[in-house]
Amino acid sequence: MVDDAELRYLRRCVELAAEALEAGDEPFGSVLVAADGTVLAEDRNRVALGDRTRHPEFELARWAAANMTPEERAAATVYTSGEHCPMCAAAHAWVGLGRIVYASSTRQLASWLAELGVPAPPVRMLPIGEVAPGVVVEGPVPELAETVRELHRRLHGRA
Repeated sequence: MVDDAELRYLRRCVELAAEALEAGDEPFGSVLVAADGTVLAEDRNRVALGDRTRHPEFELARWAAANMTPEERAAATVYTSGEHCPMCAAAHAWVGLGRIVYASSTRQLASWLAELGVPAPPVRMLPIGEVAPGVVVEGPVPELAETVRELHRRLHGRA
């Protein structure tokens, strides 16, 4: 169950997703939090310039690999506006990060994109557990998922 402190981190993720959208990018944002609740790093989507690997979850995995011990990574949590894609789930698992908490799920995103008539991405949309079965995940969080949906509606011009 997501508590009030965790909702604060997830709300920041949604703010970062909105910042990404305002910058002309896809609306995704993530926050890396240490076991003691300290925010270590945060990022938003940066794929608009052509590098489709510039997802915030992937960037946080790289940051964690460079700046944290294996034990610190295992005890950390990644909060994110949307469930990790397969690339990001793999990076998360390979780096040895701990729990993932997401506001909206891959299943929700796939449904929203289909409703909006958006073509399927080049990589299959899979839940984290199918890519990284050992990672503990929690989500979606209904009170934030609708806000994330609206960001995607705005992205695709159907707000």
